[in-house]
Amino acid sequence: MNPNPRQLKLLAVVQARGSVTVEFLADTLGVTLQTVRRDIQRMADEGLLTRFHGGVRVPSSTIENMAHPQRESLNVQGKQRIAQAIALAVPNDCSLILNIGTTTEAVARALLQHTGLRVITNNLNVAIILSANPQCEVIVVGGVVRRRDQGIVGEAAVDFIGQFKVDIAVIGISGIEDDGSLRDYDYREVKVSQTIISHAREVWLAADVSKFNRPAMVAVGHLSQIDRLFTDAPPPEPFPALLDEAQVRCDIAAP
Repeated sequence: MNPNPRQLKLLAVVQARGSVTVEFLADTLGVTLQTVRRDIQRMADEGLLTRFHGGVRVPSSTIENMAHPQRESLNVQGKQRIAQAIALAVPNDCSLILNIGTTTEAVARALLQHTGLRVITNNLNVAIILSANPQCEVIVVGGVVRRRDQGIVGEAAVDFIGQFKVDIAVIGISGIEDDGSLRDYDYREVKVSQTIISHAREVWLAADVSKFNRPAMVAVGHLSQIDRLFTDAPPPEPFPALLDEAQVRCDIAAP
């Protein structure tokens, strides 16, 4: 297809946020719901977008994540708002684990003014960012460095994290499916994330709106294992009910 200017803008909005509702697109573009649905259908038929109930997202594979630079560029403002909300909630003088992901890297930047933190991470990008904070002790997990995003994975990482019990684990995730399951792509990373969840007194999930209804192959866990969810927009259906049922506090970092 040869997209018209409205359709190009629609595509840009979805690519910037990763996942949006039909209503959001109609409000943003100043057109009717019917017009948005027709445009979405045309672009979905061409493989430019993927539809789900009530919304649309960028196409994604269930077996391989997007490249790190591409993920960094998606919904930057939303991730920054999430990071600021988490930083406001994290007290000084506490212990944390931050795992792999561009959202947890944004959280690390937001924590640069905190004092008395002890942070364990299997993300070399997080370690580099927080090493600029002289009031923060950074402990880097041992294991295999994944070249594409500087994440540390493998059995050695699992064993290392198993030594600790931290106050708060701040974790990112690749997808949250409509049955409440938390999913990711690399089974080696998943093993580390499962260990992180089981070795934290509280588990905070940092996930922008693009992660809802996003498929991925490997199960990490379930929303019922999360204490707080930090996101940048109201979750779409059926997630509000799932969050209530799982007794997860939802913090929306609105613009």
